[in-house]
Amino acid sequence: MHQELAWLEILAPDLIDVVKQRYQVLQSIYWLAPIGRRLLAQELNMSERALRTETDFLRLHGLITTSKSGMILTTQGEEAYQSLTTVMERLLGVHSKEKQLSKVLGIDHCLIVAGDSTKLPKVLTDMGKLVNETLDVILPKGENVIAAMGGTTMANVANSLTPKLSQQRHLTFVPARGGLGEAVDIQANAVCARMAVHTGGEHRVLYIPEHVSEQTYKPLLAEPAVKEVLQLVDKSSAVVHSIGEAIPMAKRRDMSAETIAMLQQRQAVGEAFGYFFNQAGEVVYKIPRIGLQLRDLERIPSVIAVAGGANKAAAIKAYTQLAPHQTWLITDEGAANLILKGVTL
Repeated sequence: MHQELAWLEILAPDLIDVVKQRYQVLQSIYWLAPIGRRLLAQELNMSERALRTETDFLRLHGLITTSKSGMILTTQGEEAYQSLTTVMERLLGVHSKEKQLSKVLGIDHCLIVAGDSTKLPKVLTDMGKLVNETLDVILPKGENVIAAMGGTTMANVANSLTPKLSQQRHLTFVPARGGLGEAVDIQANAVCARMAVHTGGEHRVLYIPEHVSEQTYKPLLAEPAVKEVLQLVDKSSAVVHSIGEAIPMAKRRDMSAETIAMLQQRQAVGEAFGYFFNQAGEVVYKIPRIGLQLRDLERIPSVIAVAGGANKAAAIKAYTQLAPHQTWLITDEGAANLILKGVTL
């Protein structure tokens, strides 16, 4: 496919430019709908006159429709957008960028979706769909245990999983670590339950507080219910987790003002698995929790890290210095472009 597209760009560059532009119009309407022509022209940096030509064409072919609220994709338009995504990403150079990002970050796989999830919430949905596709490729047939973390990104991922993952597989979703400090709907237990519902799999719960003292830690490990889940976590075929910004994550967990000041003083930029790390990838603070530790990731066959948005570029860059080589990073252009430009170096 790559070679054929290269020939098309040589033989019919004008045609390719038209296809790219119309696809980008479809994509922007998909992200921002309903949207008026003036705002869309500003978003695409096009004149209203030029945009009118493209939207008239798309409307004529039944791909978009207009209401008082603005333009939206028709069912046929959304089908066209989804079907063209893979080939258009090649045309727009996404795959070469993915290889470059993998090399810069020192991990095996990077997958990039178009857009910036900080500005466009639907980009996060696209990232979730890519997680679903990736799991379908990398999970073996038969029994699979998938360990998942909590958080808003992971809650979105859970909603994007489909029953396709359960074809010829029996899936069990388990919390990767204990932690009841998050809002109920984004706790790892809730995320795993939602993943099981969307895929037709099963799930287990791990009811452990966010902060666990040393005195409490050992007795909890002896509890049969806790022990069973931790044994399943040890057998995970894959781990799916997000990467957070250090200070926002600390505040969301209601950590003390003294701890937040300490994180700022130690220049923490990111967080994953309860570990806070600085730009050099050095762990500067750790929340004591039961479950997967960073060192355990080396023995997990597949690790999927999901994080996007320009605001998370520094956190992603820092985390990948700690991540195992078999990590699949699923991100967006907002984060990837900043990392590749060296803004976070």
